[in-house]
Amino acid sequence: MNSLEHRDICHAPIGVFDSGVGGLTVAREIMRQIPQERIVYFGDTARVPYGSKSQDTIIRYSRQIIRFLKTKGVKAIVVACNTASAFALETIRPELDIPIIGVVKPGAKVAALSTKNGKIGVIGTEGTIKSEIYTETIHKENRQAQVIGKACPLFVPLVEEGWIKDPVTIAVANRYLEPFKQSDIDTLILGCTHYPLLRSTVREIMGDSVNLVNPAYETAVELKRLLEEHQIMNDGEHREGELKYQFYVSDAADKFKQFANSILPYDIESTQLIPIEEY
Repeated sequence: MNSLEHRDICHAPIGVFDSGVGGLTVAREIMRQIPQERIVYFGDTARVPYGSKSQDTIIRYSRQIIRFLKTKGVKAIVVACNTASAFALETIRPELDIPIIGVVKPGAKVAALSTKNGKIGVIGTEGTIKSEIYTETIHKENRQAQVIGKACPLFVPLVEEGWIKDPVTIAVANRYLEPFKQSDIDTLILGCTHYPLLRSTVREIMGDSVNLVNPAYETAVELKRLLEEHQIMNDGEHREGELKYQFYVSDAADKFKQFANSILPYDIESTQLIPIEEY
């Protein structure tokens, strides 16, 4: 590869995808931690939530989205969805010629290494919890750890609705988290990319003695390491007329844009609708 080709690869964007708006928490951490990188984000808002779908369906959706992201010339892909990371990542990884990472391993690793009493809680979608992928990944790092999983399916629609601080959300969170308060965990993984948006509510309920692990943050750290390892970090060069961050969805573009602007560190100007089933 000549130096011009290498510069083009370094300048290429990172592809990030999720079932909806939750993956924006991952995009936000990438923007904060690797601010020179460009991002192409796809939110599958027409087919959210993924947590209740079958593995075959999640793999099919993920392949379609990756085919779309490849048309945008991405140099690496982040599966910013715990369910897709659990159900599809290992199937699609060998099919790709660019690096791909999910959100499960970075968060699980940090939880396994940081727990003091070996009792780790995981909250996530039904699909993520049933897959037991967090338990498996934690046990690779810490065989003695005791992992308690709990599906919290109502959190995703509540976050998507924008009811972050609503009394209904607080009541639901109290009910979901009650078993963890009885089980003496010292670490809790927010095992769905929507959940960091409920972090302050979870913190209030669980108290300061429980370490909350945010896989979105850990994934951005892992992505930076991966880009350095492959020597494809962006040097920060900006080219005339190009958008640094691009956002695409499969439905409800205006609603997505409104939500994105409420949580991202800068305002996005447009969100494009993509007929993802055609990919």
